[in-house]
Amino acid sequence: MTEVREVPLKHVHEALGAKMIPFAGFNMPVRYSSDLEEHMTVREGVGIFDVSHMGEFYLKGEGALDLIQRVSANDASVLYNGKAQYSYLPNESGGVVDDLLVYRIDEDEYMLVVNASNIEKDWNHIQKYNTGKVEMVDWSDDLCLFAVQGPKANATLQKLTHIPLDNVEYYTFTKGTFADVPNVILSATGYTGAGGFELYVPKETAEEVWNKIMEAGAEFEIKPIGLGARDTLRLEMGYCLYGNDITDQTSPLEAGLGWVTKFSKEFTNSEDLKAEKAAGLQNRLVGIELIDRGIPRSHYVICDAEGEKIGEITSGSMSPSLKKGIALGYVKKEFAKAGTEIYVEVRNKKLKAEVVKTPFVKAGV
Repeated sequence: MTEVREVPLKHVHEALGAKMIPFAGFNMPVRYSSDLEEHMTVREGVGIFDVSHMGEFYLKGEGALDLIQRVSANDASVLYNGKAQYSYLPNESGGVVDDLLVYRIDEDEYMLVVNASNIEKDWNHIQKYNTGKVEMVDWSDDLCLFAVQGPKANATLQKLTHIPLDNVEYYTFTKGTFADVPNVILSATGYTGAGGFELYVPKETAEEVWNKIMEAGAEFEIKPIGLGARDTLRLEMGYCLYGNDITDQTSPLEAGLGWVTKFSKEFTNSEDLKAEKAAGLQNRLVGIELIDRGIPRSHYVICDAEGEKIGEITSGSMSPSLKKGIALGYVKKEFAKAGTEIYVEVRNKKLKAEVVKTPFVKAGV
């Protein structure tokens, strides 16, 4: 059995009434009140997530960009200081090692933010391609990461810094004093589609920063948000979750990651992925809305009108915003067009559903 690790603010979450569960190798708050209440708090006001389980790697040196270009599919050469980028690490066999964020701090200086369950795997994969010129430091245990999300996020955070947050554009970041703590990275990114920031805070100041954010957000009725609402929020946006929608075995092109796959450069397995694209994709990851009442779940079978299996659900839930069942799932390419009628097997019943374009909910709703 692998030991389950604790996030530094475990005692804070327990004091707030959090139910803690093992997730990605860490004991994490899944909810404090109810998933529905927490979900709508982020959509309509402001919530704070402790996502300190995520991994952060610091890369520095003359070959840092070359290494990132080699191991990631997106083109990091277009980044400038203060710009972030979504990307993924292809493996050598057609699947995905992980999806990640790439931050350009300075020339030859980058931060990579990776999924908690893949920290060791990602580190070993990147090091395998490191020729030795690039200094790599694992910052994962030194930083805490808070996501403050929702339409009232900026107003909450602005009370605690002189940095003009409205000037920080989507997928850019800045570094400065926040809540009287120097060298905090404030990144206009997130996993909810509701707007806000992600804050990378030195571990020793994390509790102080958390408490000040909670105080600053009190007038907007800020609430702590758990993994349950995090999952429904990201699903409403159609964002992939590693381990569900993308894995070591799934094709990144079938998963809809072609937009961050740049064949203008060479990267791990790029030739095979290029050939796969040229040959035509066999399956597609699509958004699915249930027409009949029900809740689709991971691994439920997707079938056609005749009951023939055409795919499988990878993520599914009841959408708190739409009040209907929504899902992501892989289907055969001929069923992937928006508007196509399909069926999802839920408890031995075939429930009528429809392929739809994502996001299910417009950003900021």
